[in-house]
Amino acid sequence: MSGSLAARAAVEALRKVTSSFDGAEERQGQIDMSAAIAESLASGRSIIVQAGTGTGKSLGYLVPALLNGKKTVVATATKTLQDQLNRNDLPLLAQHLGIDFTWAVIKGRSNYVCKQRVNELSDKSAQLEFEELSGSYKKEVDSIIAWSRTTATGDFEELDHLPSDRARSATSVGSDECPGRKNCPVGNECFAEKARERGAEADVVVVNLHIYGLHIASGGTLLPPHEVVIFDEAHQLEAVMSDTVGVALSAGRFSSLASAIRKVIADPTITSKMEQAGTRFSAALTPFHGNRLSTPMPTSITEPLAIARIEIGGLIGQLRGIKTDNEATNQKNLRAQTQANRLVEALDLALGKYEGYVAYVEGSTERPQLRISPLHVGDVLSGSVWGNVAAVLTSATIPNSLPARVGLPLEGTEVISVESPFDYEKNSRLYCSPDFPDRNAPNFTAFVHDELETLIRAAGGRTLALFTSNKALNQATEEMRLRLPYPILSPSDYPRQRLIQMFLEDENSCIFASQSFFQGVDLPGRTLSLVVLDKLPFPRPDDPLLEARREAVGKDVAFGQIDLPIAATSLAQAAGRLIRTANDKGVVAVLDRRLAVAGYWRTLIGALPPMTRTRNREEIEKFLQDITDDRQD
Repeated sequence: MSGSLAARAAVEALRKVTSSFDGAEERQGQIDMSAAIAESLASGRSIIVQAGTGTGKSLGYLVPALLNGKKTVVATATKTLQDQLNRNDLPLLAQHLGIDFTWAVIKGRSNYVCKQRVNELSDKSAQLEFEELSGSYKKEVDSIIAWSRTTATGDFEELDHLPSDRARSATSVGSDECPGRKNCPVGNECFAEKARERGAEADVVVVNLHIYGLHIASGGTLLPPHEVVIFDEAHQLEAVMSDTVGVALSAGRFSSLASAIRKVIADPTITSKMEQAGTRFSAALTPFHGNRLSTPMPTSITEPLAIARIEIGGLIGQLRGIKTDNEATNQKNLRAQTQANRLVEALDLALGKYEGYVAYVEGSTERPQLRISPLHVGDVLSGSVWGNVAAVLTSATIPNSLPARVGLPLEGTEVISVESPFDYEKNSRLYCSPDFPDRNAPNFTAFVHDELETLIRAAGGRTLALFTSNKALNQATEEMRLRLPYPILSPSDYPRQRLIQMFLEDENSCIFASQSFFQGVDLPGRTLSLVVLDKLPFPRPDDPLLEARREAVGKDVAFGQIDLPIAATSLAQAAGRLIRTANDKGVVAVLDRRLAVAGYWRTLIGALPPMTRTRNREEIEKFLQDITDDRQD
């Protein structure tokens, strides 16, 4: 099918689907997006689509992909988006598109209950592990066990509430400890393996970016062969690939291995070796916390790793020498061996020569972590994705620098932008003034607090306040709880999903959060009228990986090529929390005068939706008050 024929077919099919909606309205951006993707896929080319909020990009890319008829992997930013596609969008298309297709969802192993672990919990020896635990914890584990007998997928997401980390750990295994299907007595019944089987047979496989990164790191063995990949929320592609393609080592991995060995070998001197190895490694990392490491790495770090490598090799030999007729013990042994082998692999990689990679120490000073990440993720993607499959990259915020940062050749790649259907000029305001104090001024914190109080009162609560540091977040939360009559909800007080639920249930409540809430948070309707950012979200100047990337491009252009695109994307994502439906109204307030006076302000404004801009606070107060009054009518 030619590109033009494919485009017309996609538009016709999309209209057929959307006409089935109650009160359906045609979205031109969605139509343009679907047509362009159809043309690209028909020719086997890649395409980048910036699709404004409200475009309906999921249907915009799924319809042409399904009509194209080629094996497709959709990689979303989060597991939540995976579940949305699985529960809403794909069933909708199955009902209305008029073609037969199948789909499957693949997540990491730890997202599924492990049948072998569940079986072991009925073993007397295993029960001893839980004797000293609280009754509530045992009750939670028992409920998971009961559910595991009835579930078809074993996905923890099916539960009414997500289990605690402790209960989840007791009833699941991670990829670093699972001995594999062939070595497990219930391997043929394994939920994770069945998910992979469904993926191998399905027309569409839904994963998240993290899983796709692990697929690349594994040499392309984790997911079934495919001809098309769709990267949803593609602005996160570089960051996720940096995290997943490489090495991450911390003392926690040694402690986890010690715990696994302790379940098999009763000798405390043996397991203490692993604990001590982790302690030595952590102590070696501490002086370098927050810094990039030289290549080769300092001997103070490599020596404890080399010693640990030898000790783990000896422990693997001991584990292999254990013989027992108890199947539960055998499985614990195999998991310990698998975990040990995975750690050895990571140690070998860390002790090897890494050309094109950056080694650095991150995490907290108490729990430092060695990370080795690619300097340019494009080098990894070029050999495994670009040119091998047709790729669709889409997001509401696509920085101009993205192709270069991920190594996607612009030659033969179409780049388009489709508009949001929302009336931003009428329904939203962007507030920032050159008269704000400088972010480094002594009175800046007091200014932020005063401005927050005024704006939140005008909005009647209904606020998402976002901060670029935990210190600023904590200061503002404490101060506003003293000044305002509205509930101030914080991630430090409630789990993320519970916090969002509480916010949606109380129209006068506010969420005060850090950068984890800049994206992936959907708060439509009456409960949100105001989004406030205390500062522009530039990356840390001392970030070791970004330091290396700045040096690679040269200091003269580093700000424009590295820092500014990251800040613009983060700002756009944060502002995008405000307007989620055609009826939403509100204000984005950026309390950082650089958005009004800095030489790069046009780049930042250009990344935002076309909101009406103002520097007049009285105008903003009235706009917010009018929204509040309308909602009270």
